[in-house]
Formats: sequence, structure tokens, C-alpha cells
Amino acid sequence: MKRLVLLLLLAGLSVTVSGCSWFSKAKPGEPAELVDFDASLKVKKIWSTNIGKGNSLEGLNLKPAYDNGRVYAADYRGKVVAVDADNGKKLWEIETDLPVSAGPAIANDYMFLGTLEAEIYAYSNEDGSLRWSANVSSEVLAMPVLHDGIVIVRCLDGRVFGLNAETGSRTWVYDTSVPLLTLRGNSTPAVRAGVAYVGYDGGELVAIRVADGAVGWTTQIAAAEGRTELDRLVDIDGNIAMVATDIYVASYKNRMGALASESGRLLWFKDIGTSSGIAVDRTHLAVSDASGYLWMLDRRNGAEDWKLEMLENRHLTLPAFYDKYVVVGDMEGYLHWFRVEGGALVARNKVSKKGFASSPLVIGTTMYVLANNGDLVAYRAGPAI
Repeated sequence: MKRLVLLLLLAGLSVTVSGCSWFSKAKPGEPAELVDFDASLKVKKIWSTNIGKGNSLEGLNLKPAYDNGRVYAADYRGKVVAVDADNGKKLWEIETDLPVSAGPAIANDYMFLGTLEAEIYAYSNEDGSLRWSANVSSEVLAMPVLHDGIVIVRCLDGRVFGLNAETGSRTWVYDTSVPLLTLRGNSTPAVRAGVAYVGYDGGELVAIRVADGAVGWTTQIAAAEGRTELDRLVDIDGNIAMVATDIYVASYKNRMGALASESGRLLWFKDIGTSSGIAVDRTHLAVSDASGYLWMLDRRNGAEDWKLEMLENRHLTLPAFYDKYVVVGDMEGYLHWFRVEGGALVARNKVSKKGFASSPLVIGTTMYVLANNGDLVAYRAGPAI
């Protein structure tokens, strides 16, 4: 109930936030109007298929996943579909009747789903047959992650479970408290070299050893300061990115930064807040912040390359890099394409009237998007299409 109340409070808060945009005449707090422009990039729909009821609830982590020429997607009622990545033809589908809240996560020959009823299910990604299920402590809103034979599960109550990938039996559990009021959602742990990096609602990033759940270090990214509970929201709910030994993480409150993975030492920080996280490509970081501004930063030092305000208050997805472009979706179901160098708007295409269940997924020259109405669509862009 507290989380529901908070969502309602945040909905009210969003219409009181003021901002300026050189590109629209939107009133403070209202979504910016889309500007006219001359498109210079061709975007072509390759195929489209419907995978079910889509995503109708806040905070769910339903994303398309790619593996070995297949794209997998699930809806919130438990339907899971595997399609041919080249043509969208359905290869198999299952009706689990589960309240799916995270997934599908694909690793090795497994497919994992998390549910609102505190469960993890493991299936074969070849044909969707069930392998095992396990109970955890609360709702699973973060994508399960498989690493070194352990399935890492982050729960809404702050606990992190390490489950045996073959059987689902509990290997370890890490427990920590969370604030009374938080945003509804959890970031997927980032895992590398035997360590899981987990973001928390109190603004901390914790390094947990995958083998036994031991904590290596804890670093405070943002402090919970302010007069009200809303002012003190510092959740780390978005995508945590990694390049080599550097970790890039952002809080909902105005703080993002780079950390050294071996020690948690802060390398640099920037006063940008986001709930969707950070996308990385070579030397670039892309961020859509809480106000709907799109940022391009130098990942080596956090220096600003450019910032666009034309999509203010349009509730943007996590950006995705596609060749020389960065793509972001908005609440009205539009995909906006910008040049990485300079930030020029080069294309816009309408996917759905209901926005997106997740950020775009780019595999090679194809981009896959899952809309809230359950449509899974593949696009390609460029002069050769």
C-alpha cells in the first residue's frame, strides 16, 4: 500500500515540475510537443508480432531477450513466446498463468522468470519446458542473472538470493533494509568476474561475491537528504553499465557516476538523476533523466557532449545505441533517433499508442522493441535498407 501511495504521489509530483525547452511550447509539467523536422535516416519495420497482453503494471521488468537467432518475450499474465529473430515467426509459446514481473532472462540453455508472488521459474529456452521453481522472499522486479552456476535474484524487500542453477536450491542470501517509501522497481544486478553489483533504494551500490554472498564493498552513490520522504528518494532502479573495470551507475536523485569495480572508489560524478539507468557505447554514455532530458556524456570523465530538452516530460525509456545513433522511446509510443555526434534528430517512428514495456534491444543491425500493448517489433535503419 505504501508503494501504491508513493506512485500516486509521484504522479501528482510530475505535473508540478517546471522546466524550460527551446523546442516546444509545453506548459510546466506537461509533455513537450513534438517538433517538425526533416528526417535524414530511413527506418524500416522488418516484422511485427503480438506476444500477448503486454505490460499494464508499473515497475515490471518485461524485456525482450536475444539468444542464438531467437527473440524471447513475455507478458504480465505469463504468456512467453520465442520467435525467429529474422522474420518474427513464432517457434513456440507457453501459457504459464504466472503473474510475471521480470523476464525472460536468457542464459546458457535456461530461461528465467520472476513473479509478483515471490517465485523464480527456470525453463528450457529450447522448447519452454519447466525445469524447476523456487520461492524467494518478495516480489521479483529485477531480471534474474546467471553467473558461475548461480542464479542471482534481487527481491523487492532488499534481499538478494543465490540459487543453484541446476536445482533452484538456495546457496546463500544477502539481506539489507530498504527505506519505507521507494520507487516501484529494482535494477538488474551487473555481474562480472565472480562479483554481482547490486543497486539499492537507499542509494548504495553493493559488491557481492557470487560464490558465497560475501560483501566486498559498499559505496553510497547518493544521500537520502531533504525535508520530505519524496525529497529523500535516491533509488538505484535503472540499468547499471560496465566497461572493463569501471561501473556506471545512477540514482533517481541527481547523482550518477563511475566507480572502480575492485574497490568501489568513486572516479567521477555528475549531477544527473534517472530511474532508467545508463547506456554505454565505446566512449559514450547516454542517459534520459527524470525530466525527460536526453544527455550524451564522455564515459571517461563525465564531460557533457550534448543535452536535449525537446522530449521534456515524455517519460523516456533507457536509450539504446544503434550504429552512429542513439534511440529512445517515449510514453506515446514514438521512437526518436539522434546522431551520437552532435545530437541532431534524424528520424522518428510510431510503434504503439501505449508506450514501451522496456528500452529498445539492439542486436547487430536489428533493433527489437516491446510495446506495452504486447507488440514485438523489429526495425533496421540506414541507407541500405
